[in-house]
Amino acid sequence: MEDLVAPVRGMHCAACVGKVERALTSVPGVDRASVNLATERASVSFDPALTSVDALRTAVAAAGYELAEARPGAGPSDDAEQAAREADQRRQRTRLVVGALLSAPVLLGGMAHLLPWVPAVLQDPWVLLVLTTPVQFWVGWQFHRGFLHDLRYRNASMSTLVSVGTNAAYFFSVAVTLWPHAFPQHGAMRYYDVSAVVITLVVLGRWLEARARGRTSEAIRRLVSLAPRTARVVRDGVEVDVPTADVQVGDFVRIRPGERVPVDGVVSEGASTIDESMLTGESVPVDKRLDSKVFAGTVNRTGSFIFRAARVGSETTLARIVKLVADAQGSRAPIQRLADRVAAIFVPIVLAIAGLTFLGWWIFGPAPSALYALTSAVAVLVIACPCAMGLATPTAIMVATGRGAELGILVKNARALELLDRVNTVVFDKTGTLTIGRLVVTDVIAADGGEIGDGEILALAAAAEQGSEHPLGEAIVARAKERGLALPPIGEFTTVPGQGIDAMATDGRVLLGNRALMDARGVDVEALAPRARRLAADGKTVVYLALGGRALGV
Repeated sequence: MEDLVAPVRGMHCAACVGKVERALTSVPGVDRASVNLATERASVSFDPALTSVDALRTAVAAAGYELAEARPGAGPSDDAEQAAREADQRRQRTRLVVGALLSAPVLLGGMAHLLPWVPAVLQDPWVLLVLTTPVQFWVGWQFHRGFLHDLRYRNASMSTLVSVGTNAAYFFSVAVTLWPHAFPQHGAMRYYDVSAVVITLVVLGRWLEARARGRTSEAIRRLVSLAPRTARVVRDGVEVDVPTADVQVGDFVRIRPGERVPVDGVVSEGASTIDESMLTGESVPVDKRLDSKVFAGTVNRTGSFIFRAARVGSETTLARIVKLVADAQGSRAPIQRLADRVAAIFVPIVLAIAGLTFLGWWIFGPAPSALYALTSAVAVLVIACPCAMGLATPTAIMVATGRGAELGILVKNARALELLDRVNTVVFDKTGTLTIGRLVVTDVIAADGGEIGDGEILALAAAAEQGSEHPLGEAIVARAKERGLALPPIGEFTTVPGQGIDAMATDGRVLLGNRALMDARGVDVEALAPRARRLAADGKTVVYLALGGRALGV
């Protein structure tokens, strides 16, 4: 079986989803087809021995829609699709503004019998006709085009309801304007306001939908942006900047302090510390040495190193996370499947009810019965648009999964979200997940019999860490500033990857780091070891301070 995820163009309501799915599943060899209105994408699993992408595209086209080409790596965050979404938002906003400006006076004119202060010019039927016509045929053209599309393919959608309802109100009003004497006195009312206001309100809904679709894919775009667009590849001893997409497995890539890792790989030269919080949630950077694994999107903190690319493109850990989020956003919860099934038959049922309403008022209604029949049928058509029913659940799923991904919570499918209301216990496998991700100094302990107190220890440690970008160093400096401590001058400064720092002060060499650094430099810290173990047992990171080869505290 082969999987295909591709954009579907031309969908506007929940009824469209069912039509595209039926078109896809009707193709021999298709095992499963799922269409998401919020992402405007179809996910199809098919047997390439029995059918092809062209056959799927032909089937969708026969239903009146377009199955666009799926580019490798394309997704809801793809630049071309994002540009198309933004263009759609601009078009809907322009139509909304024009519709609102023209509909407001039309609405006032239609309410003149209730508002005596309405100017006489707005009560003139010819003025109302001039104001309503652009709204009906320019602002609302997308609905009329959709209705013609539905007629061609013998379908019915939200556009059918809006177009039939507003056209009925508009052309009835035109008839009353052109031939007022042909209607009874009570039947000569005009309904330009119904046509103009309904179209403007539905366009408002379309604009809000377009905004929601654009915002819900923002999370994936942010995830994708974590990987740099270019990588510094070492080829024949020369460093060359190439697009990240062109990095091949086996290439050697150099990473400098502050840069993001472009692809997954294994360190082959150098050492550093890397911030992997975007993957693991752990706020403390991870030491990287020879043969350590590095991951796309993580940030190099200190040293420069070279690594050999092991996974590139869609195979990187970051790319798989993006795919997981995209799949979750495209998945459908059980309740959404029910809503889609209802929406598929909703439009035909509404058309039938509108027809029965017209006949009922025409036959049994008071005079003028034709007028009451028309207005009642139009009311049924224009208030029954099923757009919210088809968009509510998928939009909620997209927002939830996208926001979760930003916070480091990955949801595999929509069904998991729907089951969350039954959860009564949450188990965390690491303490870092429960922190705020910002390190702070909790304890400053001087060695027994030491000549300096905790304030001087903190000031010396902060002075040594002033040039460091390590989160531990930043926390120490921040705590010293909070206490208003004066920092002694520091000369040369060297970072020891994975261990700490080596700096020169007025009174001698300063070492600040872990037990490994102290052992490597021959500093005896046994007197501080019991306290260090207690701090470590509480989940705290222990940092030793030594001056002139003598341990001062932790």
